[in-house]
Amino acid sequence: MTFLSFQEQTTPHNPLDIVEEIVAANEWLFDRSNEDELVVELAGRWCHYRMYFVWQREVGALQFSCQFDMRVPEGKRGDVHDLLALLNNRLWLGHFDLDTQHNSPLFRYTVLARSDRLPGVETFEDLVEIALTECERFYPAFQFVVWGGKAPAEALAAAMIDTAGQA
Repeated sequence: MTFLSFQEQTTPHNPLDIVEEIVAANEWLFDRSNEDELVVELAGRWCHYRMYFVWQREVGALQFSCQFDMRVPEGKRGDVHDLLALLNNRLWLGHFDLDTQHNSPLFRYTVLARSDRLPGVETFEDLVEIALTECERFYPAFQFVVWGGKAPAEALAAAMIDTAGQA
């Protein structure tokens, strides 16, 4: 007797289907312009974020980025690149980058997700949470460099101070 695996029949072959379920459950605004791209808009504590999810079938990889609603003036880009190097040394997953098209900081991460072995919902939830946590955690450092005139190391040190309560 031959049995068919129920899991194999119902497992989606595109990780964006899983991400879309997470986004919808959080009631975030999103647009899925095609089968392989998903854009999400959400408000954070410090600013609005735009998350981009791109599924690369040929490679079996899902790349996503979380872009800040912040523009880096040309005169501050060198300091921001120095800050990026300091921040990336503190990360376990992903990295910060400067989007050259929009001159805005973003957090980027790529996960291998072959269609026959897609990560579960929990993994995608964790990755989105990590991206948002790191963006919220280091947003003040970008602000200190871009608008506060602080040196990258000084901005990072100031941003890393844990506060008690809220003002």
